Amino acid sequence: MAFAEHDVLIACDAMRVYNFLLDGANLPLWRTGIRSISLASGTAGSKGAVYQQTLNGPGGRPIAADFQITQARPGAEIEFQVIAGPIRPKGGYYLSTEGAGTRVRFALDYQPKGLFSLIKGSIHRTIKDEVAQLERLRQVLEAQAAH
Repeated sequence: MAFAEHDVLIACDAMRVYNFLLDGANLPLWRTGIRSISLASGTAGSKGAVYQQTLNGPGGRPIAADFQITQARPGAEIEFQVIAGPIRPKGGYYLSTEGAGTRVRFALDYQPKGLFSLIKGSIHRTIKDEVAQLERLRQVLEAQAAH
């Protein structure tokens, strides 16, 4: 099992954070390694929506990492499942109001199978790096709120 989570306190209200996270087009603003992302089917930001996403892979090769929103509770949580690509974690963003800000927890879970179980240490490091990018989300949202 490869599981990682990270949380940050963002000086913005929960609905602002939620709406920003719900829009897949915002992912490249705070996550590195995204080559492209677009809505493939469904209604943007709603349960069942599928986003086609291409990431930078090993050696700079493109890797599919399409995902589907599996849960969307306004101001509280967004869950998703990666449905294309070699590694298909499930994950979510969990929001709670804390004072005048919003605590955001980003969690990813992947159950390696077959040959991927041989490199689960590398996969775990990658997942930890992904959730740690939440620090960049905080910087982006607080900079936007300052303007």
